[in-house]
Amino acid sequence: MPDSQLRVLLGEELIQRRIREMGSQIAADYPDGRLRLICILKGACFFLADLARAIPRDVGLDFMGIASYGKNQNSSGQVRVTKDLDASIEGADVLIVEDIVDSGVTLQYLTNMLEQRHPRSLRIAALLDKPERRLRKVDVAYVGFEIPDEFVVGYGLDFDERYRNLRDICVLSA
Repeated sequence: MPDSQLRVLLGEELIQRRIREMGSQIAADYPDGRLRLICILKGACFFLADLARAIPRDVGLDFMGIASYGKNQNSSGQVRVTKDLDASIEGADVLIVEDIVDSGVTLQYLTNMLEQRHPRSLRIAALLDKPERRLRKVDVAYVGFEIPDEFVVGYGLDFDERYRNLRDICVLSA
């Protein structure tokens, strides 16, 4: 999908190699028990699929919809749940699977909400992290890549529902 507004930041092979490494580390950290991966829709669905296959053990999957961006390149600061979990997480080891950690507002809200549901443990796996944009403290246990403060698309990340299907992660210039 050639587009003069796109510059490749992370290529497909690099992304896949890092996800395999993350999967191995997660499997080592969770050798037994109920491990539930909670995908934050829509952006993390590509990452979830590849990460789940990279974890060499049985995992359960669930999905949550969280809205905070709309059609802008910046978070609105208002977080709302658009789709809740289908099953209880009480007593389970839970791994929130997120595409990108930016301001931390959404993940702080989400972790506070999920902790009230009494999981055995609750951690975050994010493909991308932009620590310089952080407004709220968020502990991310597994990070694929730390990236600069640029607006990125591809591999699930979008701008106005475009570019999600790119195999690479690209910087979108205005």
